[in-house]
Amino acid sequence: MDSPDPDWADVRLHVVTGKGGTGKTTVAAALALALASGGRKVLLVEVEGRQGIAQIFDLPPLPYEERRIAVAPSGGDVYALAIDPEEAMLEYMEMFYGMRRAGRALTKMGIVDFATTVAPGFRDVLVTGKTTEAVRRRGRNGRRVYDAVVLDAPPTGRITRFLNVTKEVAGLARVGPIKNHSDLVSGVVKSPETAVHFVTLLEEMPVQETLDGIAELRSAGLPAGGIFINMVRQSLLPQAALDSAVKGRLDPDEIVLGLKAAGVADGAQATELAAALAGEVVEHAHRTELERAERETLAGAGVTSYELPLLADGVDLAGLYELAETMRTQGAA
Repeated sequence: MDSPDPDWADVRLHVVTGKGGTGKTTVAAALALALASGGRKVLLVEVEGRQGIAQIFDLPPLPYEERRIAVAPSGGDVYALAIDPEEAMLEYMEMFYGMRRAGRALTKMGIVDFATTVAPGFRDVLVTGKTTEAVRRRGRNGRRVYDAVVLDAPPTGRITRFLNVTKEVAGLARVGPIKNHSDLVSGVVKSPETAVHFVTLLEEMPVQETLDGIAELRSAGLPAGGIFINMVRQSLLPQAALDSAVKGRLDPDEIVLGLKAAGVADGAQATELAAALAGEVVEHAHRTELERAERETLAGAGVTSYELPLLADGVDLAGLYELAETMRTQGAA
């Protein structure tokens, strides 16, 4: 971690974004498990229609309803919701106009597709509206229904526009229910209850996209959260060996002696194997050096970062729990 841990205790909406291929949905799922640990109730939401949550938790496709999908470490429940824009539209029309039946007729006519083509921001208002409603919702006892909501959001390049709903609907409605609804959504998104987290790899393109995304968020007055550096590979070699390799001072003859001493190879075979190993070490050293440079670049954003390991066996349920525990250990939840 590059800066003192922020206090996430007051955050109820954790928005997770990242460049495609960085493991955004996996990190969102692990974060939901981490936040639910110890007896809390967390809702994990997806909005892109990919059924990524169902795939990660090895479940059938999720319907448009909130249902429990996992038990967190030390107790606690993770619920999931795959938001369908058409169903969200029906809820919206019922809530503000009392027109659910008419709304179903309109959806059959393709009115949602029409409306979101004319005003692309309207679809974002529908799905963010449903998410923020879950954040605000209270039970009969007056307490919040969910302790936290984790939103598996669109990729970094679209996140500011997705969240900046007031600006997106400004040309659609200046007064009335749509305007009031967008203002309500914006009030949650721009409040201290919300944090937008970025998922990246230690590679140039995702790191740069993360920095650009944070800058855009700040310009729009939206709250940046933490950076999750995903799929981190730990070096198996001492720093002295890495430094020698980067500087071109790695001596294959020393490797040959080591192979002979270990009884692994001898003669020409040892020389050939040593040359191959030396090449691997140099490649590994250069990659490690580049990753170190990318860490320093990310540190310049002034945002707390958390490192998640590359899972050798891939991401299954056990892997999700391992990532969730890593997050808790590092103070991300």
